[in-house]
Amino acid sequence: MLLTLMGGRFAIKSESRVFTDLLREKFKKIIDPTASFLLKTGLTPNMVTLIGCVGHIGAAFLAASGRFTWAGLVILLTAPMDALDGAMARQKGANGKFGAFFDSVIDRYSELFLYGGLMVYYASHGDVTGSLLVYFAMMGSIMVSYTRARAESLGFSAKIGLLSRVERYIILVPSLIFRWLYIGLGILAVFTNYTAVQRILSVNKQASEAVSPDKP
Repeated sequence: MLLTLMGGRFAIKSESRVFTDLLREKFKKIIDPTASFLLKTGLTPNMVTLIGCVGHIGAAFLAASGRFTWAGLVILLTAPMDALDGAMARQKGANGKFGAFFDSVIDRYSELFLYGGLMVYYASHGDVTGSLLVYFAMMGSIMVSYTRARAESLGFSAKIGLLSRVERYIILVPSLIFRWLYIGLGILAVFTNYTAVQRILSVNKQASEAVSPDKP
């Protein structure tokens, strides 16, 4: 009952046009020609996805050694791969289920590599506060993705919330470049978990509405 009330209070009503979709529309004139060019070079959508992951691994090593600005710049260059691989798949007519699955899985690995690099840095310097911030930011980020995936596997929608992947990177990249890690990680630690809770409440509301009690 409490979840239903809270879900009604806090759930975001519009799920059809999230921030990520708006960004894709705004930059469509840049993304589509770039995707077309990459296809002409012989690259496939999955290759571009992997290139983005390799960039994250490089950024993780930079972060682990304390070179946060360089790590942020690498992510700034490679993060757009997430938009390009999808555009390439659409242009190629290869919007298969495996491609979507592969993209989502590699995105999670990429994000975890980056958080792992930050964790190594803070742990090696005995920084308990930094380590905890990374831990909770990482936990929230994974739960944001998991709650949506699990909800959709059960037939519900869970695209709502404050911090989807794009919003997380909008916070994380400047935090790395300008070395505002405590601030950025603090925001992520709080609001990624809040987003996961938003999605839990939204799914609870949908599930409650889907159940119609038997009437005599």
